[in-house]
Amino acid sequence: MYPARLDEKGRLKLPERFQRYLGDLPEKKLFVTSLDRHMATVYPIAIWRDNENLFASHRENPKVVKNVWFTAQELGSEAEMDAQGRVLFSPELRRELRMENQPVKVLVVNGAIQVMSEERFKARQAEAVQSSEEDVETLQRAGLK
Repeated sequence: MYPARLDEKGRLKLPERFQRYLGDLPEKKLFVTSLDRHMATVYPIAIWRDNENLFASHRENPKVVKNVWFTAQELGSEAEMDAQGRVLFSPELRRELRMENQPVKVLVVNGAIQVMSEERFKARQAEAVQSSEEDVETLQRAGLK
């Protein structure tokens, strides 16, 4: 997990390691959105296309698909990383997640870059701390070394 910041123009300056990861992808296009209105995600376009295929084919719970797809489209936008390693977030996404000109935390999960506000990070941190001993014991019983 790395600290970063959205600048006054809504651009996220990615850590060098993430810049290399995105720069090595065959397609440079990205889709920047939120699925849950709590955390932003920067998807390489190939991964986003996989999500779109899931939305189109998932029949088990159409209401869930409709809601998640709606949120992703409402807050999302296509982008590309610029020469300085910055990715532009839409004004709607920045406002909804309260990330405008704010520090954020970034991490890679399943090939996409997740971005959370300091506020969300602190809430998630408190949640993790509260049950950390029990959580580790549970996973140790399951084979965690």
